[in-house]
Amino acid sequence: MKICDLTQFYSPVSGGVRRYIEQKSSYIRRHKPGWSHVIIVPGEKTASSEDGPVRQYTIASQLLSRTSRYRALTKLHLVEEVLEKERPDIIESGDPYQVAWKAIASGRGLDIPVVGFYHSHFSESLLRTVSKFMGPLAVSIAEETCRKYVATLYNRFECTFVPSPILARLLTEWGVENTHTVDLGVDDEVFRPDFADRAATRIRLGIPSQARLLLYVGRLATEKNVRTLFEAYSILRSTSREDYALLCLGDGTQRASLIDLQKQTQGVHWMPYCANPAELAQIYRSADLFVHPGVQETFGLVALESQACGTPVVGIKGSYMDRIIFSDQNQWASENSPAALAEAIERKFRTDLHTAGLHASEEARGRYAWNNVFSRLMDIYSDVVGRYSP
Repeated sequence: MKICDLTQFYSPVSGGVRRYIEQKSSYIRRHKPGWSHVIIVPGEKTASSEDGPVRQYTIASQLLSRTSRYRALTKLHLVEEVLEKERPDIIESGDPYQVAWKAIASGRGLDIPVVGFYHSHFSESLLRTVSKFMGPLAVSIAEETCRKYVATLYNRFECTFVPSPILARLLTEWGVENTHTVDLGVDDEVFRPDFADRAATRIRLGIPSQARLLLYVGRLATEKNVRTLFEAYSILRSTSREDYALLCLGDGTQRASLIDLQKQTQGVHWMPYCANPAELAQIYRSADLFVHPGVQETFGLVALESQACGTPVVGIKGSYMDRIIFSDQNQWASENSPAALAEAIERKFRTDLHTAGLHASEEARGRYAWNNVFSRLMDIYSDVVGRYSP
């Protein structure tokens, strides 16, 4: 079988979607002899490369952000050319914009089934923006527009993958038919507890050995709620007797705010995107606590990876991510505010973090190994292809 992933949620420094696609390629190489994987994504230039059963096509696209390096894939005729050349057995669309509509149109024209993956609940950020600047009537109109758009688009797919059962139920209520809950996963051979390198990693990063190290991994973006994290850390530095350090791994539009915090506290450390999974695992293990301030995550891949490494997570209750947290959430913040998050961090340190981390690792690695995730996904692909009628 030849599988094609088509998305514009992909950049040299992007996180969850790129990790999902790369791990799918790895799974096909190791476990699916005779299968192949075609990847179509935006890039700096139009080019192609081949590595065994995996062929990747980049299409020259306009840069949207110099920090996140995301690009707008608008040369849709080139997408059509690749699909006509490759003739995959199934196409998976990974974003909800113009590329998704192109995938659907091309699939129908070429008699290829097309499925969608609802990676991002993009309507939530839109509605928050509308509510911030406009009144209740505008919010109501925007919400209804989002619901109709989502249902109209995703009902054109043979099925829709959703990384959260709660979100899947919401989409069903919105009118989306034939959803499948499909988890993301973790490389259980790389992301695992091994604290022998913790001290050496901290020395390399310039972090004091006695500090309580908080870690954040992800884009420094407004939609990631990082301002709440920054302000919570500022509160800890000014009110706590403990020596807290904060390590942020990633880049984005809020980098300037992080630099200001660094100047104010002298306890902030920063690294750009880490593409090496083994190095990333070392960084996870070097922290005492992973802080995830996000409130609109559809899954929370970095939180899963941190737990797999034995580093527990603290955050704000009530997101779609709650179901993948395997340590006690009683200490988590009950509201989205810097003060509540700072208090949650302090409460979490009063618990046995080491024991909680080891328990979380066992659960995360046992339930969410990529091999288990993709084994189920490949079965769904085969079922869709088998019953597809052009």
